[in-house]
Amino acid sequence: MQTFDTLIRQVNLVDGSGTPARCCDVGISQQRISLIGDASQHTASHEIDGRGLTLAPGFIDVHTHDDTMVIRQPQMHPKLSQGITTVIVGNCGISASPVSLKGEPPDPMNLLGPQEAFRYPRFADYRAAVEQAEPAVNVAALVGHTALRSNHLDRLDRTASPDEIIAMRAQLAESLRDGALGLSTGLAYASAFSADSSEVEQLAAELNNSGGIYTTHLRSEFEPVLEAMDEAWQVGRHANSPVIVSHMKCAGKGNWGRSPQLLASLENAARQQQVGCDCYPYSASSSTLDLKQVTSDFEIFITWSTPHPEMAGQTLQAIAEQWQLPLMDAARKLQPAGAVYHGMDPADVERILSHPLTMVGSDGLPEDPLPHPRLWGAFPRVLGHYCRERKLFSLETAIHKMTGLSASRFALDERGLIRPGYWADLVLFDAATIHDTASFHSPVQPAQGIVAVWVNGTLSWQHTAPTGARAGRFLPRTRDIRTTFPVTPTL
Repeated sequence: MQTFDTLIRQVNLVDGSGTPARCCDVGISQQRISLIGDASQHTASHEIDGRGLTLAPGFIDVHTHDDTMVIRQPQMHPKLSQGITTVIVGNCGISASPVSLKGEPPDPMNLLGPQEAFRYPRFADYRAAVEQAEPAVNVAALVGHTALRSNHLDRLDRTASPDEIIAMRAQLAESLRDGALGLSTGLAYASAFSADSSEVEQLAAELNNSGGIYTTHLRSEFEPVLEAMDEAWQVGRHANSPVIVSHMKCAGKGNWGRSPQLLASLENAARQQQVGCDCYPYSASSSTLDLKQVTSDFEIFITWSTPHPEMAGQTLQAIAEQWQLPLMDAARKLQPAGAVYHGMDPADVERILSHPLTMVGSDGLPEDPLPHPRLWGAFPRVLGHYCRERKLFSLETAIHKMTGLSASRFALDERGLIRPGYWADLVLFDAATIHDTASFHSPVQPAQGIVAVWVNGTLSWQHTAPTGARAGRFLPRTRDIRTTFPVTPTL
């Protein structure tokens, strides 16, 4: 007879690989999964009856902006409450490190917090700060292109000089040695839009030396999106690096219905190089208020405004009418500000989300006072709305998109699958009832149906509340990501 730390008995096991579920017992010892099978002859310090419930690997949120939140609010309730056990930070070209600000953070780095939140001139400083904070979830990090530009360029509305590229590349190389996963870009934003493809390619070439990954918020998600995707594939080929397109979408009314074209581009690239994408399960995006996206074609909801905080929680159209101003003038008056853009067709979201090359990421903005509901609800929404109700994919496929696929794409060793010897990052939930409750007008709402969450074998969430345990770790890149990035499935 063996005694485990925790035994979950007679649970419906969905192991993250995409293979069919099965009923079994799962034992945890010393932070790791120690048994999958029959534990009828064994005991445990803590036993849970898993009958009627599903056990999956802890969800991996591949697209977050939790860079400073994991340090300043390490309880991480928005993520832990929906079964997320690992977050990947540093997306869209914006990261908390390596950063040495000369003033206030430029847009969109301000999405991560005010100037005092950026205290990590080296990636190693950030890694040490995360480890000292002991967050409730695991943290892995990318280095942002815009962050590097802000360190070395006197202004961001131009491309970098050869000497500036050398300096940025040296800083990226140091960060990769200290455990960064790779490089991210946010080429649609004004702070990076002026960077030409050559700048990005030269910087990304450093990834070839370490086996890092390239993730990109494309130069455009509107009409020129296919050209922007071609640029991303070219950067990956130049750098000999895997490429992830961040939050793939067809943005803007004129773009609705084009998802088959985007997915064809993704599939064509996948036949020649290592590529993939992530997607959040909503037809509305959220970021800073961007004048290039101001339109009357769809609703734009203001979430915050520095000069006019009293206007948060209203649509841009309503604010413009109150001020008796044209839409664009009202937007200028609100800046800097945050906004939710209801600018996607739900059918496009479903096509992209269901594609076998797509992972799930929340893209939540924890600093936003009225955050997009994806911050609290993205993963349960996939399981409830898209899997159970819309039947876009099986439960096994949904879990794979949120666990095993993500871990292999980012080389998160011994995570993302329920296997003997793997770290015990686990989520126990009711597949029949799990759903998101966060809404656009009431976004700070934990999901329903999450029964328990373990991070590195420690029970961290149970019965709709945190246990108070903070067992997360910093996860450095330990290998060449090209060696774990999965082979493209038959398309």
